[in-house]
Amino acid sequence: MSSSAPRGRLRGRRGECGTLDRLVASAKAGQSQVLVLRGEAGVGKSALVDHLVERAAGCQVLRAAGVESEMELAFAGLHQLCVPMMAHLDDLPGPQRDALSIAFGLSTGSAPDRFLVGLAVLSLLAEVAEEQPLLCVVDDAQWLDRVSAQTLAFVARRLLAEQVALVFAVRTSTLGPGDDQLLGLPELVVRGLRDDDARALLESVVPGRLDERVRDRIVAETRGNPLALLELPRGLTAADLAGGFGRPDARPLANQIEQSFLRRIGALPGDSQRLLLAAAAEPVGDVALLRRVTEHLDIAPDAAAAAEAAGLIEFGTRARFRHPLVRSAAYRAADPAERQEVHRALAEATDPRSDPDRRAWHRAHAAVEPDETVAGELERSADRAQARGGVAAAAAFLKRATELTPDPARRGTRALAAAQATFEAGAPDTALELLAAAEMGPLDELQHARLARLRGQIVFARRRGGDALPLLLDAARRLERVDEGQAREAYLEAIGAAVFAGRLDGRGGVRQVAEAARGAPQGPRRLVDTLLDGLAARFAEGYASGAPPLKRALRAFLRDAGRDGDDIMRWLWLTWLVAGDLWDDEAWHDLTTHAVRTARETGALNFLPLALTYRAGVHVHAGEFDLASTLVEESDAITEATRNSPLAYASLLLLAWRGEDPEAPARIQANVRDAVTWGEGRAIGLGHYLNAILYNGLGQYRAALASAERACEHDDLGVRGFSLMELVEAAARCDAPEPAAAALRHIEERTLASGTEWAHGVLARSKALLSEGRTADRLYHEAIEHLERSRIAVHLARTHLVYGEWLRRENRRVEAREHLRTAHEMLQRFGAKAFAERARRELLATGETVRRRTVERREVLTAQEAQIARLAADGKTNSEIGAELFISPRTVEWHLHKVFTKLDVKSRNKLRGVLACSS
Repeated sequence: MSSSAPRGRLRGRRGECGTLDRLVASAKAGQSQVLVLRGEAGVGKSALVDHLVERAAGCQVLRAAGVESEMELAFAGLHQLCVPMMAHLDDLPGPQRDALSIAFGLSTGSAPDRFLVGLAVLSLLAEVAEEQPLLCVVDDAQWLDRVSAQTLAFVARRLLAEQVALVFAVRTSTLGPGDDQLLGLPELVVRGLRDDDARALLESVVPGRLDERVRDRIVAETRGNPLALLELPRGLTAADLAGGFGRPDARPLANQIEQSFLRRIGALPGDSQRLLLAAAAEPVGDVALLRRVTEHLDIAPDAAAAAEAAGLIEFGTRARFRHPLVRSAAYRAADPAERQEVHRALAEATDPRSDPDRRAWHRAHAAVEPDETVAGELERSADRAQARGGVAAAAAFLKRATELTPDPARRGTRALAAAQATFEAGAPDTALELLAAAEMGPLDELQHARLARLRGQIVFARRRGGDALPLLLDAARRLERVDEGQAREAYLEAIGAAVFAGRLDGRGGVRQVAEAARGAPQGPRRLVDTLLDGLAARFAEGYASGAPPLKRALRAFLRDAGRDGDDIMRWLWLTWLVAGDLWDDEAWHDLTTHAVRTARETGALNFLPLALTYRAGVHVHAGEFDLASTLVEESDAITEATRNSPLAYASLLLLAWRGEDPEAPARIQANVRDAVTWGEGRAIGLGHYLNAILYNGLGQYRAALASAERACEHDDLGVRGFSLMELVEAAARCDAPEPAAAALRHIEERTLASGTEWAHGVLARSKALLSEGRTADRLYHEAIEHLERSRIAVHLARTHLVYGEWLRRENRRVEAREHLRTAHEMLQRFGAKAFAERARRELLATGETVRRRTVERREVLTAQEAQIARLAADGKTNSEIGAELFISPRTVEWHLHKVFTKLDVKSRNKLRGVLACSS
């Protein structure tokens, strides 16, 4: 908004202006700044933005504004902001350049991940800011299209050390918490003026003397809203205002202000009103387009002058309304027929080759009844939006196409497509509504089956438990008759749903699903088919029967990973569990290596946190706790930036293995409780397993035994085998031979079927714990030999520990010290403090003096600094590191400067040696 205060000074805004002045100064100094201005309509956000721009001397300023009628056009807001920077497009790394080009429709290709687009925008801002500090202002951000809002929010959360300030102005009460992509960013709430400033502003625009009581009532009614104080008195005398503006609770203040604008619009000539309506319906302020529209509508040439004279709009290089409420008032002032006429004229004036989607959208608003031609255009627009990665826009186009489709069969087809796109856009409730609409049409058998599968997928996404099972099974059976490939995928999804439902599913569980899946028709062999066959055998016939086909499935996934990473990403949530269930540490390592690399290369930030979490699990088992912690931190940072739920598995695994947090049991239990509310019964077994690790480390063997036994009550994929190992150790220490022997029988069945070095090591270790004399001695040696050939350093260290404990009890102190010393050094180096302390106590019992590890005084690197230092030491450039970690090269340089200071090195060449010594 504009105020009558002199330019350069806003009445009553000294604090807010000071904040904005400091923001510009910090950005110029190389400290990125992000701020969200929040406030009701008319409270002065736009005036503060204008002040900010005026104070940004020496900065390049980029401006964009959300437009309500553009909310369904993918990347519309982002395109506004980025157009002035597109000369730098070729300076970006290839994948980022391609992603942004496809998103903006400059080239064709596979739909880019929206967060790779975000990384491209981040790089673009950083590139431009190298030449000159950059101020980016987004007004009316509540009306940004969804993907633009998501992308800019991601960029805002990744800015750190660039000469960039990114400021959003958002109207309050327009978005729900789930829709507000900017929640959590630094914000400044813009409130109404203080009473004395509000009185002074009111008196500056009211002619004549105003009674003090009336003045105070008006100030109270407006709550110090500057636009209300400026606009509501227009055209009214002091006598007219004698009763104030009406009852304070009569209408929301924004409505009152809009009514004021409506009165002013209504006083204009008819042609000026129609021109304002056309400008309100045309979102980008294209003056040339509006000129063509006036010709179509036969609007007089002088219509613009009257609208400008009324202070409602300015026509320069762009048409710009004085305030967004003027735009909404101009649109609402017209009746539906007038709006349709204007949209029709806008569609005719829009070039179908250069802007087919906006033309189709105008035609959709102009339609008064179902129209197949318009519906077809919207469907094609949806295809283009999907190809650019604008899933939310595709969903909106398809939804409107559904409404305009006259043929019932085609309407059902489009409703089903709209439901699929809406689900992928993250709106499951709306997707279910569209499925209900699709069901009303005459769908064929394949469409009915696809609809059933989509409903099951939506239910599983909302509640990862047994509720989705019957839906997915029904879909799979329907698909058997019409699409073998989709049927088998639906069966695999159903098995996955049963796995996660775990002990909370009371319908016969995963075995029932597996038996049904085994009867599914076979088609051309794909990776997904090998995985389905293996899991079906695993749960229908037992572990030993499932192991061979599952090992073949893992080999097939790894063999094809280099050619096609999509299957690795799509099914990692199951293949990871399978590899762990098979004690296959090599598959664990290779699957996560491929998954993380593919996610980084393709910018798949929705998937990368899962890949990083599972990769962190690999590092935990390798004894690389610091590396695991680094990946957990990166995963958490990405989920925060993308506003997804954090993944707790790796952080809780670290918590259990470290054994130093007295709140660990409570934190594990809280996570289990949360997961159970989602119907995720597998989390119950996982929580008991983590507690078993924790209590075995602390030497609380009774508690460890109880936890391990509860974990083993259900055959949770990727949990029960590990829990059996903890159970044997705890039972051996508790002198509980019966549960130990039963667990050993299950371990033997599983490990012999697996056949890996890890499996053989676990079996030998478990047997040794329950043996005596030479047999135990031989088995401990055998376990150590097997585990030394595996990647599972934590189990190797613990085997040295239990062997040393046994040797001490056998009074073989010298030999005991050797193994206990090895265990202590390894576990201490890993950061497994509880197990290391257990080893220290045993060493003391042998007569050896062992000091507790002291904390080094030298400054330690943060997890992200350590990760950047390792990548730099490996010879990667700042750009390569930034692309891998989804930060800008300048932020990489900022972190490296801190690394050099902390490690007291002067160059990258010295990093490798210093890092090697510290590790």
